[in-house]
Amino acid sequence: MTTARKPPCKQRRVLNTNNDGSPRKRPTDWEGSEQAVLIRWLLGEKMRGEPVGDLYDVTYHVPNGGQRSKSTGAAMKRQGVKSGVSDLVVMDARGGWHGLYMEFKASPPHTAALAESQREWLARAEERGYCAVLAVGLEEAKRLLDNYACLGPSYSHYTKANIGGTEWRKS
Repeated sequence: MTTARKPPCKQRRVLNTNNDGSPRKRPTDWEGSEQAVLIRWLLGEKMRGEPVGDLYDVTYHVPNGGQRSKSTGAAMKRQGVKSGVSDLVVMDARGGWHGLYMEFKASPPHTAALAESQREWLARAEERGYCAVLAVGLEEAKRLLDNYACLGPSYSHYTKANIGGTEWRKS
């Protein structure tokens, strides 16, 4: 009579350990967690009909951060990823600005320093007519978005030059 062989037990491989050999805790992404709360808040404001909620549909995150392999990082660079690009972009012209670039940092004591590439990007955006802000923490980010939403729209409704491209508008 034959007995079924049990597959060998998989041993858990611990890659990150402390000096004493104990497993290292995964780092907490404070900034990402707070930013997710900010976006949920913006959605809630939209559902409540608040003026700042109008920004929800035109606000997006630029996924520049995070840990990646060298090959993925190189591929993303070839596709146009640039260091320093702000975390959040609001594609809504208000108060004479073309839109808003927001560099978001976690609340103290988890605030990371503003990198020189981030400072340069904010300056570059402002030079080109965008409102460029640094928001340290959830409450400051809410206040800045609320302030931006209170600015009057500054869309231009006159005829714009056509540069070509494949037609995407419905006929």
